[in-house]
Formats: sequence, structure tokens, C-alpha cells
Amino acid sequence: MHLPGRVIANLLFVGLVSAQAQDLPVAPAPDLATNPPAATTRLHPALPSIFIASDSTAARGAGANQQGWGVPFAKYFDPTKVNVVNRARGGRSSRTFITEGLWDQLLADVKTNDIVLIQFGHNDAGQINDASRARGSIPGLGEETKEIDNQVTKKHEVVHTFGWYIRKMIADTRAKGARPIVLSLTVRNIWRDGQIERGSGSYSLWLAESAKAAGVPFVELTQLVADKLEPLGETNVTALYPKDHTHFNAEGADIHAQFAVIGLKNLEGKPVDKFLSAAGKELGERREERDVTAPRVGPVHPGFNKSLPTLWLIGDSTVKNGRGDGGGGLWGWGDPIAAYFDKTKINVENQALGGTSSRSFLTTKLWEAVRAQIKPGDFVIMQFGHNDGGGAYGDNRARRSINGSGDETVEVTLATGAKEIVHTYVWYLRQYIADTKAAGGTPIVCSLIPRNDWTDGKVRRAGNSHGKWAKEAAETSGTFFIDLNNLIADRYDKLGQDAVKPFFPTEHTHTGWDGAVMNAECVVEGIKNLKDGKLGSFLLPNPEPPKKP
Repeated sequence: MHLPGRVIANLLFVGLVSAQAQDLPVAPAPDLATNPPAATTRLHPALPSIFIASDSTAARGAGANQQGWGVPFAKYFDPTKVNVVNRARGGRSSRTFITEGLWDQLLADVKTNDIVLIQFGHNDAGQINDASRARGSIPGLGEETKEIDNQVTKKHEVVHTFGWYIRKMIADTRAKGARPIVLSLTVRNIWRDGQIERGSGSYSLWLAESAKAAGVPFVELTQLVADKLEPLGETNVTALYPKDHTHFNAEGADIHAQFAVIGLKNLEGKPVDKFLSAAGKELGERREERDVTAPRVGPVHPGFNKSLPTLWLIGDSTVKNGRGDGGGGLWGWGDPIAAYFDKTKINVENQALGGTSSRSFLTTKLWEAVRAQIKPGDFVIMQFGHNDGGGAYGDNRARRSINGSGDETVEVTLATGAKEIVHTYVWYLRQYIADTKAAGGTPIVCSLIPRNDWTDGKVRRAGNSHGKWAKEAAETSGTFFIDLNNLIADRYDKLGQDAVKPFFPTEHTHTGWDGAVMNAECVVEGIKNLKDGKLGSFLLPNPEPPKKP
């Protein structure tokens, strides 16, 4: 497989970064008693196909007690429009799926414009050479190799890195004129301090980085499913994993399948929408951003100095994505912005939470946890809007606010049966503003960041919707305003669509590290332009570029 030198150089770099951040050694998935071959599927030659290349977490399993997500996945597609071909095989790693010939068998059936879903990692942490499996790959994304005399196959073999095998699958798929799509791992039933594991070691990160470097779509399945499972609690989730911490039952398989479909529906270009069955079309709504329903809002971070003023950040996942740890390669601007401040003089506390709106951050008591800690001399920067227009007022996420800046209300019945009075977007912003001022703090309203949506060579702005209303909320309450939407959009327009695209590694809303840093720079620019200069006085005169954690 030939790859351009520039791509290899980029991958070597991210491999070094990943190696430094890698978790403790990860054990491979527990072995199943049997790993049945993929079901023989007769393909309709006139239809396009969606292939699945993966391990036992997607493969045909033993029935209701143990099943892979690739089995229920098929029901979300119309068989008169597309073939769904599950070639996943239990027990295989990225390496052995190739060396055993399973990849070549799949590739032989792939034709132009087909889709190949690629998901490996659970078994790649196994031994590179032993008498039982010999399936491990070299950790990381580099070009390292190891020559072995394979104890299982009795053949000489050159073993490569995990990233090398994923890159080979991507390149082979493209060579057939088909479209590769990479998915992060399924969720394991491993818990710590009430939180479910989000990725086995660094494999999901390496999958994301491989997809980004190759310029192919990536579905962050790990985070989507973890966000669904974590609120259920460990006891309820364990019922979905009757065999071990890796393999789920039919219900768990269907949960993973549903979010695989939702993730695919969110991709730029909508590659699967025209193939969906009625059930697939009804699967939730396209998630404009990830819901994180296990909040970590309120507790401050290590190093917090109570004697200093604090800059509090509240908002959605464009301010803090997931847990603010770069899950899936995604970051909000609230993570790098601390590097621009003199932290000997001010605390920077990112209390934003993905999936929230101006309404739900208030109604779910997240704001209450922050408000209780605001003291005179503090600052609160707020940025909402991405989730304020989604869904019905009374759906299970209960986050939609009424458009506009008026005082109109609507009474809704929530999924819980409780009643709620829903207000306008601006009404909710005014609550944060008033509470901050009452606590002696300084509120600052930001318009929402733009998405990676373009028309006629210009990025779409929010000047006639939430961007405008955020400005109205600030002006009518005598509050500072940073027009972040336009500050960022101006930079995007100068850079051009092709240069901006890498800032969004998975879809059109959430940024990677470079995009988050640029957005943070725009927030800093807005802070410097505020008339009173109080918050700006805490900025470093010559800050170092933010370093990716």
C-alpha cells in the first residue's frame, strides 16, 4: 500500500502524541466459545451495498444472549434500496482480519459507490505472537514493524501498527471506488466512580486520528452510546452484558446499531439517508450535538484558588465537548482558552455541558451548581443556541426554547408527566445575566459559533436567529456582548471552505483541537474589545500557543 509522504508524516506525529496520552495497557476482548462465520448473503447486483468490517461486537452472535450490532443494523435500511452485508468476525483484530483473508473476501464484493464501515480495536491489544491467537497489532499509528515466526500460522510475518492496518483498509476501499467510514469502538461495561468507560485505551482516538488524516468520515459511536448508557446506571447496564464486559445481548446490540445509524445520518453529505427504512428514518432526530446526560457541572478543577476571581464558562458542547478530554478528537473552545489567562491572577472554570440549551442548563439545575459559587469580582461567559431549536418542547431532552426575545410562553407536558412553562431563548439568557449580577459578577454574552455550513463560498451566519437574539439579550439588559458568530465567520471566510474543513473532523458542528483554538482566539479578541477592560486585564501579554492535553 502506497501512502503520500505528507500523510505518513502526519500520522507519525499523531502517533507520537497518542502514545504519550495512552492509557494503561488494555486487555483484549474476552474470547467467546465460538465465533461463527459471517452469514452468507446474496447481494442484489443492481443495488449499492453497505459492508461491515469488524469483530464480535458487530458480528453475528449466539442469539438473544450475545449479539453483535451489525445484526439489528440491517433493519434500519430498506432492502429494496441497499444491501447490508455484515462481514464482521468474532475474535479478529485489525491485523488478523487482514491476514486471515477476511478483508480480501469482503473487498472482492465491493464495487464503486459502496460504503465500507470499519471498526476494530477490541482485540488489537492481544499478544503479537503466542500459541493461541497471535492477533495483537503494534500500538499506535506509526510505521514500526516487527518480524515474527507466527506460532499459530507457522508462517513468517511482518506485524504492523494498528494505524497501518486501518490505513490499508481505507486505501483499499478507496481503490475500489467505494467510500470508507470509520467508527469508534463499542462501549465496554466497565465503570469507575459512577462513569462508564469511554473507549478501550487509545483505540477510539487512533481510529479518529486515522480517519482525520485520511480525510474520511468518522462516527463517534463510543461517546454516543456511552451518553445513552451512563444515565441508566451500572446495575441496569450490566443486564445488557450477560456474558462479560465487552459482549452485549440483543438489546445492547440494538442500542449500538441505532446510534451507528444516527452517527451516519449526521455525516456531511448524508451518505446513507436515501437508503433508510421507515425505522431508520424515525431513529431519533439528527443530533446537532452530542448529549452528555451525566453532568459534571459544579465541582471545580484541581488548582482552583478560592482567593482569586474566577471566569466561569457555561454553554453547550461547542464550549466543552464531552468531558473536556478530547474524546473522539473533539474539543470545545473553553478548553484551550485558559492558556491565554494569567492563572496566578484568575481561575478559568469551564462548566459547559454538551447537549444543553439555554433552557435545559437552567431547568436541570446545572446553572444552580455554578451560580452558588459565583462571588463578587467573578465573570460569567455564556454561549447557547445550538440546541435551542431542536426537537419538540416536551420531548425526552426537554431543551427547546421559544425562538425570539419576547415574553411569550408555552405550557408543555414532559416525558416524565410533569408540567413546565417554556420561555423564549432571550428570557433564559436574561436569567443567567440577572443571577450573575445579583452575585456581584460580570456577565458576558456570546453569540453561538458558526457551523461548517457554506453557501456560495461564504459560511452561514446566525445574524437572523440566535446570534441576533443573543445580542438583543445583552443590549436590553445592559450586558457585555461578544459577537463570536461573526468574529469566527469572518476568519472562516478569509481562510476559505477547504482550509476550514479540517477544523471539523466528524461533522459540521464540533471542532477538533485546531478549530477550538481558533475559536478561543476569537473569544480572546472579543474580550480585548470590551469597553471596561476588566476581564482583559487578566490576559497574558504574550501567551504561548495552547498545548493539546
